[in-house]
Amino acid sequence: MITKEEIKNLAQLARIEIKEDEAESLRKEIDSILDYVSKINEISGDSEDKPVLKNVMRDDEITHKSGEFTEDLLSNAPGREGNYLKVKKILE
Repeated sequence: MITKEEIKNLAQLARIEIKEDEAESLRKEIDSILDYVSKINEISGDSEDKPVLKNVMRDDEITHKSGEFTEDLLSNAPGREGNYLKVKKILE
């Protein structure tokens, strides 16, 4: 449980001014948040029956030939210059 004095100390460290009633309100809110976090920690603690989470990585592989779809894509573009999209110049 956090005290009003600790709330006032935190406010002073953060260089913010809080009133007495705000300190009490913040104390209740922070207590509620800390209680919630402690419940989450209990649930997410080490357990034998919970699944092991891990990243699934794969090697980068080329799945199609280079330029295989270039013509199809560029044929739908409003402007084209060689194998590139042609766009308006925005910087000078």
